[in-house]
Amino acid sequence: MESLNQITPSQLALRNGQDKPEIWIAYQGMVYDVSISRLWKNGKHYEHWAGQDLTDELKGAPHTEHVFEKFAFIGKLKSN
Repeated sequence: MESLNQITPSQLALRNGQDKPEIWIAYQGMVYDVSISRLWKNGKHYEHWAGQDLTDELKGAPHTEHVFEKFAFIGKLKSN
């Protein structure tokens, strides 16, 4: 398996839709670029904010993890 990009929590936090133009979120240890989604405009999707790990927050979401298949995979979230 190829080496995955390791994304630090600090790098993820900067991709919140405010500090840099990219909008990234993490789910189950994987980081995705959701910048193309109109639903993530300005880094917010309903009550969820970009730039962080949303694994726990998405447990009650009306969609499955398959929603991430349409977004670019950036890398693996590096644990602290």
